[in-house]
Amino acid sequence: MRLQGCHALVTGASAGIGRELARQIAGRADALILVARREERLAQLRAELTTQHPKLEVALHRTDLAKAEEVDELIRWIEREEFPIDLLVNNAGLGDLGQFATADPEKIDKIMLVNMVALTRLTRALLPAMIARKRGAVLNVSSSASFLPIPNFAVYAATKAYVTSFSEALRGELGGSGVGVTALCPGPVKTEFTDVARREGHAGELPGSGLAHVSVETVARAAWHGVEHDRPIVIPGAVMKLGMTLVRLTPMPLLRLASRFNRKPV
Repeated sequence: MRLQGCHALVTGASAGIGRELARQIAGRADALILVARREERLAQLRAELTTQHPKLEVALHRTDLAKAEEVDELIRWIEREEFPIDLLVNNAGLGDLGQFATADPEKIDKIMLVNMVALTRLTRALLPAMIARKRGAVLNVSSSASFLPIPNFAVYAATKAYVTSFSEALRGELGGSGVGVTALCPGPVKTEFTDVARREGHAGELPGSGLAHVSVETVARAAWHGVEHDRPIVIPGAVMKLGMTLVRLTPMPLLRLASRFNRKPV
C-alpha cells in the first residue's frame, strides 16, 4: 500500500494514537475523514492539518461508535458523499481497569461495541470497494494485551484478542487482492486512554513497566511503516517486541502461574 495520495478514514481521531496517526499521514494523503465523539477536538485537528497542508481535504463526522445507529449513519454518509476510501484506520477503543466482578455493565457493553462491533461493521462496509479497486489497506489498532489474558483488564484484553485474530483471518482471505491488513499492537503508551480506563476513586495503572512505554509518535511511525510494507503485526518498541515474542512462546500454564503471583488488586 502506497500511502501517497490515499483517502483515509481514522476513527478515534480526536486524541492519542488516532490523532497522531492523522498528523503523520496528512502530508501524504489527499483526503482524510476524521471520526470521533468530540467534534470540537476534530475541528481543532482539521484546522491544524489544513494549515500545514493546504491541499489536504479534511472531512469530519461526529460519531459515537458505541451506538449502532450512529455507526450506520456514518456508513450511509460515506456512501452518500461517495468518498473513495482506500485506507481504513480502526483506532477507536475503550478500556476498563479493575476487577471484572465490580465493573459497570454499561461500560463493558460500550467496550465491546467500540472495540469489536463497530470495527467489524466499518470494515465490512468499506472493504468490498477496496477489493474492487484492487488497492487498499486496513489498519486495526489492537494491543499487546491481545496476546495474553490480563487480570484487572479482562474485557479490554479479550476484545483486543478478537481484533488481532480478526486481522490475521482477513489477511488470509485477502491474499493477492491488493488489499493489506495490519494489526498494530502497542504496549503502554502515554495518552488519555489510561484516564478513561481508570475507575473513579481508583489509582490503578495499566500493566507494563516504564521501560516498555513508547511515545505516541513512535507508535504512529511504526504503524505507517508496517502498512507500507504489508506487515501482519506491528509491535512498536524493542522492549515490547522482545517481551511479546517471549510471551507468545511461553506455554499458557506458565503464564497462568505468573499471573497468579503478579496479581494486584485495582
